[in-house]
Order: sequence, then structure tokens, then C-alpha cells
Amino acid sequence: MAPKKLTEYERRRLENIKRNEEMLASLKIQSKANDLSAATKRQSSQKKPKSDTPVVIRKSLRNRGISPDASTAGGLKDDFSETLSKKPQSKQSPVVPGPISMRDAHSGDESDQKLRESILSASKKPHSSYCDGSVGGIDGYPIRVWGSIDLGELRLEPRNVARIVPERIMEVRFFPTVDMNMIVVGNKWGNVGFWDVDAKEEDGDGIYLYRPHSGPVSGIAVQPFSMSKVYTSSYDGFIRLMDVEKEVFDPIYSTDYAIFSISQRPADVKSLYFSEGEGFLNIWDERAGKSSISWMLHEDRINTIDFCSENTDIMATSSTDGTACIWDLRSIDADKPKSLKTVSHKRAVHSAYFSPSGSSLATTSVDDTVGLLTGANFEDTSMIHHNNQTGRWISSFRAIWGWDDSYLFIGHMKRGIDVISTSTRRNFATLLSPVISAIPCLDAHRYKIGMLAGATSGGQVYMWTTS
Repeated sequence: MAPKKLTEYERRRLENIKRNEEMLASLKIQSKANDLSAATKRQSSQKKPKSDTPVVIRKSLRNRGISPDASTAGGLKDDFSETLSKKPQSKQSPVVPGPISMRDAHSGDESDQKLRESILSASKKPHSSYCDGSVGGIDGYPIRVWGSIDLGELRLEPRNVARIVPERIMEVRFFPTVDMNMIVVGNKWGNVGFWDVDAKEEDGDGIYLYRPHSGPVSGIAVQPFSMSKVYTSSYDGFIRLMDVEKEVFDPIYSTDYAIFSISQRPADVKSLYFSEGEGFLNIWDERAGKSSISWMLHEDRINTIDFCSENTDIMATSSTDGTACIWDLRSIDADKPKSLKTVSHKRAVHSAYFSPSGSSLATTSVDDTVGLLTGANFEDTSMIHHNNQTGRWISSFRAIWGWDDSYLFIGHMKRGIDVISTSTRRNFATLLSPVISAIPCLDAHRYKIGMLAGATSGGQVYMWTTS
């Protein structure tokens, strides 16, 4: 059979292949490739020596059973603290799990004797000093003063500014007395600070700093009938009672979960209401020395607990689950609690406070609204726009009532205080001052009309007065 004749293309292809093979042979590339392949096989067949350097496997804090550091937490929903609201959590061990003496907790250079003397002196005053013509009461228990002021009279004087604690203030409270001007605050590092505004110059600056907690302070409650006893709660899972007479911070309750708020019901000084973990509200009974009742009222953390002055069986709660609820303590079912009223926001609700008369409720949400519930059964709901985007470095805004039902006070993003009129449902005025250098969270003095305190992320407190 005659051989097949190659085309011009096939002939040139064969010539190129032959020329390339000759080039490779001259460079001895194929033999080097074979030697390299053989060496690789020999190395893989040998047993690898054991390394003296340990292999470090990275594990998350959650896998190691360690709670996240609130100061560096990321991936937040509404503020840095919300990362701590989910169960289960590891308890952040305090420096001392048992009682802490005030001497050991005290961080100042000077003695705190003057503070103790001032608190004990005011605590021993007759209770009638609270209940003059402008202050009502329930079973002898004082309630907040009722009265109106001219907002133009509010002043912030340089002498009424003080840095009380390091870092961001989470809670600010006036002592509930007309006999002294004392402010107590709690910050993100577990410090509790006191400012005796009326301290004499020879007694120092009137500022006293303690550290009874290892996590952010989430609540402060001062007993009106016994101001020598101050309750504080913290994300570290502890509620401590500062007993000035005994000079100690006693741990009255501890849990594996963060505690987000505390409150005392008027006319029931033997009980403490507090929120624990994800949506639980507990009642601690001083007589029994334990938590006697626990209800799951929300799907997420409870941020505030407040009671109606008109009927102290009526309680309001706000939650990160986006709702604020009104409850009747006489009819809460343990298995399926049902609220009297629920108001829904689009995002977390950071506060729900009754007005001084008890006839209205104000809520504050991260959805940039302030809710106002009015009417005989709180059936009328209005949403008032307000910029509440404080972010993780500033304490969340909470609209508080003044000294009547006319106005709400709330922080302003341009370093001031907005005043919302409840009659017009809009911002009525803004309190500004060249003295203030940060955005404040607020508290109004319960028994002194025209005394308003603002606390900032820098640890400063600003006190507005009418005189």
C-alpha cells in the first residue's frame, strides 16, 4: 500500500516537533526533571521529624467560655451592650465575689469620711421633710414633685460641672432628698461615683470614686426612706447594696447572666425589681434574701422598669425586642404573661417612663422616635421624630419627664438638651450652653423643681438649675 502523502501543514508540524526534541536533549532538561521527581518521592516516603514548636489553634472567646469585652465588641445591632443580652453567657468574675468594704473599693486619694457623714445625716432626717405641700405620697412613701417652670430660667453655670468618673457614664441619679444636692453615677468600667455638689472648699471637691463592679453599671436605686442604702446592678451579673452605715458593698444577688436594669416599686421598699438576661424580670425579696418571682416578659433584654405613681400595681418595661409594655402586677400569669398595652417600634426601645401624674407614658427607640401614650387606658399613641442615633460611644438617649406632664427632656446630638412639648408633639426648645462639651444622658431631681443633671461619655456631669 502506497504511503499517504502529507499535506504541507502536517509536514511542517512534524519538523517543529523534531526540532524541539533536539533542543530539549541538548539542554538535558528531561533528565533533570526525572531526577527532581525521584527526589520528591524519596522525601515524601521519609517520616517527618516532630517539631518542637507547638501548633496554636485559634479559638473564639465563645468556644473558650469567655465573655466578650464590651469595650471592643463589634457587629452591633443598636449599641455595644446588646452583644451581651443573649443567653447563655459566662459570668464575668468580679475582683471580689463577696462583700467589698468601702475602704477597699474607694479609688480616691482623700478620705471618704465626709461623704459618709453627709449621707448618714440626710438619711436620719424625718421623712416628713419630703412631703411638703408640693410633694404627694403613697402610704407615706414620697413621690416626685409636681410643678411647672419657665424653661428660660434653666442655667448651666461653670461651677456646676464636674468630672466624677473616668470613661462613659451609663447611669445618673439624684439622691431623693431636699436636704442635700448629691448625684451618683455609674460608668462602663464598674465605677460608682458620688458628687456632693454642696461640698465646702475646705472639704475638697466633693467627688468620691468607688469600683464595686467589674462590668458596666446598668442601674442605680437609692431608697428614699434610707438613703444610706444604695443598690447598683451590673453586666457582671451582680446586684450590690452599698450600706454606708456598715461601710460595705454587699452582694445581695448574683447570676450567670447580665443584669440590665433595676427599680424599686413605691411603697414596697423591701423588694427590688430587676431584669436578667434575655427578657426575664425578677423580684428580689429582702425579707427572704432571695429572688421570689421570675417572669419572662420580653423576647430580648429589658432596658428599663418603671412604676405608675397613680397606681403602683401598674408597671412599664422597655425592651431591645422593639416593644414597650404596660403590665398589671396583680394579674401577670407566670406561664403566659399578657400585657395591658404593647407599643411597637421598628428597633430597640431603650426606655419607657410614666409621667409625674401617671397618666402618660413616654418611650424612646433607636428608630428615631419618641412614643407618647395618653388617654384613660393609654389607648392614644403618637410617634414624635427625634434623632436618637448616638452610636456605641455615647450612652443611649432616654426621654425623661420634667416636673409635670408638659415636657420631655432628651439629649441633643449637637451637645444640648431637646425639650419636647407633649401638647404639640414636637420639639419645643433646645437647652444649649458653651459650658457643655458632650452629649448628655439625663435625670431630673424628683423633689426639686428646675434641677436637671446631664452625664456624658467623658465621665462629666452637668447640672442645670433655675438659680
